[in-house]
Amino acid sequence: MKLNNVLLLLILFLFGSMGYGQSVFGKWKTIDDRTGKPKAIIDIYEKDGLMYGHVVEILEKGKENSLCTKCDGDQKDKPVVGMTIIDAAKEKENGVYKGDTLFDPEQAMTFRCKIWLNPDNPDELKVRGYLAFIYRTQTWLRVEG
Repeated sequence: MKLNNVLLLLILFLFGSMGYGQSVFGKWKTIDDRTGKPKAIIDIYEKDGLMYGHVVEILEKGKENSLCTKCDGDQKDKPVVGMTIIDAAKEKENGVYKGDTLFDPEQAMTFRCKIWLNPDNPDELKVRGYLAFIYRTQTWLRVEG
């Protein structure tokens, strides 16, 4: 009887750990692709089958309470923490999400986006922003917990 319980726990652990870290959803540390330094923590979540992401924390020293001073309209001078930066991206194929709204509060610019897990490392999220035919890709790192 004890052996069966141990085997059951082992199987549950193995299957549970296989699924862990395989989702685009969760908290991610953004890394500036030019400086290599961490910038913020973004919470990416699913709502009604679409992907959303908002700023949870700013990691840059001295910018923790930044306001979106370059923004227009309702976002003008609003705190960056709490701001939605990914809005209603759709899964297109095998975990690749695409959308029209990847917002950069620092530049106050909105880009089209493509977001996917690195197939070689599921703890890395590839986030590509497009402006016309020009694009930049950042690698974000999964935040545990």
